[in-house]
Amino acid sequence: MTDLLGLVAAQTGQMLNVSAAADKLGVSRATAENHLRLLEDLFLVVRLPAWGKTLRSRVSVTPKVHVVDSGLAARLLRLTPDKLGGLDPASLTDFGHLLETFVVGEIRKQASWLAEPVTLGHWRTSDGAEVDLVLEYDDGSVIAFEVKASERAPGPDFRGLAQLRDALGKRFVGGVIFTTGTRSYTFDDRLHVMPIDRLWTPVALQSTSDAAPGRDL
Repeated sequence: MTDLLGLVAAQTGQMLNVSAAADKLGVSRATAENHLRLLEDLFLVVRLPAWGKTLRSRVSVTPKVHVVDSGLAARLLRLTPDKLGGLDPASLTDFGHLLETFVVGEIRKQASWLAEPVTLGHWRTSDGAEVDLVLEYDDGSVIAFEVKASERAPGPDFRGLAQLRDALGKRFVGGVIFTTGTRSYTFDDRLHVMPIDRLWTPVALQSTSDAAPGRDL
């Protein structure tokens, strides 16, 4: 169990191949799957299902795995401020996945407070376009989120959100890229950038329908 949790922490925010994990641990796939379900029952791990499998062809059906407590995941990864301050590439990669896990966890909590039920998942196509978190209401409307461990979100970062917007049409309410920066602005039609702290900091936002591309909200 301890080894499996450590393996999941190393792949938090990524798609987990249970069979490959079982091989690394030297156990059967059934054993690894049973232990993974136990970790889920203990609220240590959550699997985020693939979403939009009928939206277009060749969409991934593999769930992503997240360690529920991002602080625990950081400890298991031995991800310290000194490592991040040293700009070690491996540590920065781990931080990116960990930041995604943290944001997904915060949105999952807030989604549980909504008055109406929603479906959560991730979206990834065979050509590499992906969206970290998709939130769908019962009426079919969708809000999508990406997480970037950087202060800016250049155009290519919107690839997955833009493809999802174009595929859904009017069902797509909006897409947000969360960054470590300080600015909120509209990048394109229904595509926005916001600092991660907007998840818990109340602010008065200008109507997005009036916001021009690149304009602060």
